[in-house]
Formats: sequence, structure tokens, C-alpha cells
Amino acid sequence: MSIWSAPTVGDPVVATVELPGSKSITNRAFILAALADGPSTVRGALRSRDSNLMLSGLSALGVGVSFDDADETTVAVEPRIMRGGDVYCGLAGTVMRFLPPVAAFADGPVAFDGDEQARTRPLATILDALRDLGVEIDGDRLPFTVTGHGSARGGEVTIDASASSQFVSGLLLSAARFDDGVTVRHVGPPVPSTPHIDMTLDMLTAAGVSVDRPAPETWRVAPGPIRAVDWEIEPDLSNAAAFLAAAAVTNGAITVPRWPLVTTQPGAQIVDILDEMGCAIERSNVTAASCDLTVRGPEKLTGITIDLRDIGELTPTVAALAALADGESVLSGIAHLRGHETDRLAALTTEINRLGGECEETADGLRISPVPLHGGVWESYADHRMATAGAIIGLVVQGVTVDDIETTSKTLPDFPGMWQKMIGHL
Repeated sequence: MSIWSAPTVGDPVVATVELPGSKSITNRAFILAALADGPSTVRGALRSRDSNLMLSGLSALGVGVSFDDADETTVAVEPRIMRGGDVYCGLAGTVMRFLPPVAAFADGPVAFDGDEQARTRPLATILDALRDLGVEIDGDRLPFTVTGHGSARGGEVTIDASASSQFVSGLLLSAARFDDGVTVRHVGPPVPSTPHIDMTLDMLTAAGVSVDRPAPETWRVAPGPIRAVDWEIEPDLSNAAAFLAAAAVTNGAITVPRWPLVTTQPGAQIVDILDEMGCAIERSNVTAASCDLTVRGPEKLTGITIDLRDIGELTPTVAALAALADGESVLSGIAHLRGHETDRLAALTTEINRLGGECEETADGLRISPVPLHGGVWESYADHRMATAGAIIGLVVQGVTVDDIETTSKTLPDFPGMWQKMIGHL
């Protein structure tokens, strides 16, 4: 870990930023490819800590994984008879929640573990659900062991997925391989980040899997083959948020090429948020599938009142913007963020206030009042989005240093280099 001096600029940041592939789409594509009826190629895949951990986990189960020598973002995945092994999850929610159902089809025990912080992340919901579906599991959180027997019964299961939509997606991605398929019924407070479930359903459909919604908050996947698909991965729009925020806070202009015109990525909603906070949005080089998206920042951002339940991953970026805006901001619908990589609500409150801001936790979010900020250490809590939030503030507040900037490698292989390259376009 290292202390990184966040660069401060005195002029608008103007740049074009090429972004790597979506983590959410990449890791779903890897799961579906590993369970498919033939080899698949994933092009434009994100190569970061989270996606590499997913590939390592699949390799540990015996899945064939190979890389294009000329392009590391092109990954060939060959399904094979799966074996027992050791899976290291790091701090990746997609790995610790998407791979246990896959491990049910291994021939032998699969031991899961992860980073120290990962051992506090909620997992009992999906592990208990898998037990109800006929999977043998020892443990309720990391470390735990799934003993695979080559197949699993499946059936209907009722869960409370109010802590994470990944519980639903994790069960659905492998559901077609269960003998009876899987029906997931949610009972409890609203599920957060539901666009990620829509992403899962769309990708299952693209792979020829029969999916339907027999009732509200109920998802059904029929048993059957998963078709091999050559996946093309979109740019990661949640990662784009931090770079677009650079335009917003410096009265600059950031362009992101290949912005998809239609997407299930919830990160796309950052555009509407920035528009509401006073930014100008432009689209150029429009094709049938994508465009070049440009965000132009205003002289001063305005505060925002918004429910972020479906887009909780954008909260650190929006909180950083709110701390630099005119007018109070109220962010709601995000109580579930207390169970993410860290307690993001407590972390954001602590760090904004450490720099002289006024941020307070509410029952389900944050209230942020505009006051001048000063320099200081911004702790990342081993959370990649906390680290990028500190970088955003550092663009216009001198003397901000971010602790453990390396944690951004979770979803961005070289965030500091990309950030510096963006500023180099001044």
C-alpha cells in the first residue's frame, strides 16, 4: 500500500478517455462460458484483479482458460469436467457469490477464501439457498467449502436478497445446469441494484437459456444447455463515472468513446445524474450501437436529491460531487452499502468530514452540505470506489492524499496512470 498525492489542476480537464471492459459483464460472460456446451471467446474483457480472480477460480476448477498473445483482453474459455480445488476470492463479490453455484458441478471439495475484509461480507443468503437446492456446503461465510458431486438437484428457493442483487444473479447464472432448473423468489425489503439482475437475464437469454418472471420478485430459469457465445464486452460505465466527474468538477470536458446506446449497465445512469447537477451532455459519432459521449462541466455543480437504490455503486462518485457542489444533497436508498467492500456510508462520512466537509449518515443514505474543503489523507478502506472518490476531490482541493491507491486495480488495472494521462491533456 502507498500514499498517493492526488493531482490538483488549475484549469478545466479536457480529454478523451478509453475505458476497459465492464467488470459486471466480463465476469458474467466468464461464468456462462465455463458452463456452456462448447468453447467461447470473450473479447474486450476487463483484465483487473476482480476479473483475473474469476479466471483463476475457474482454472482451479479445471476450466480451460487461454489468452490471445497479441491482446490480453481476448480470452478463450473451454468448458471441461470440473474438479475440486482452491478458489481465492480476494474482495470480489462476483467471485464469492457467482462461483459457489458453479462449484456444485465439480467432482470434489472446493475451498473458498479471500481477503481479510471479505470475511465480513454477507454470504449466508446464497450459501443457505444452495443448501436448499441440494448442494453440500460447510460454512456460512469465508472461508467455506462446497463439496461438488458433478450435479445438483435445483428447484425453488426463497431468499431475502435485500443486501445484494448478486445473490439473485449468482443463483440464476448457473441455474440451467441444475437438474430441475432454479426458481428464485425474493421476500423482504426491496432488492438493490436490480439493473444487474436485468443484465444477468439478458445474458442468459443471449446464451439460449429459458428465463421468465412468473411473479413479481420471482425469477425462473429452466434446465437445459447454455449455448457457447462469443461475447463482446462494453466499456465499464461505472468506472467511467469517475472520469466524467473530472469534467464536472473542473468545468472541463471528458469524452468516452464507444458509449453504448442501449445497455443494462446501471453505471450508464451517471449521465442523468450529471445532467441534473448542471453538466451538459453531448453525443457524437453515433452508430447503431454506440456513440462518443462527452460531458461538459458547469461553472458550479448544484446539489441533488436522489434515490440510488438501483445504482449504489455510483454512490462514492456522487458523494464526491455533492461535497463540491452548491446546495445540499441527499442520497437515499443505499443502506445496503454498509455491507459492501467496506461500510461505504460510514467511510464516506468519515473521509468527507476529515477534509472539513459536512456529511452525515441517515437511516438509508447520506446528507451532504456544501462547505469549503481542505487537504488531508483520504482513506480508501481497501475499496476501489472510495479511492477514486478521493481522486475526484483532489482535482480541485490541494493537498489530498489517497491511502492505498493500488486498491483501484480491483476494476481498473492502472487507475493512477489513466488519471495522469487524462490530466496530461490540459
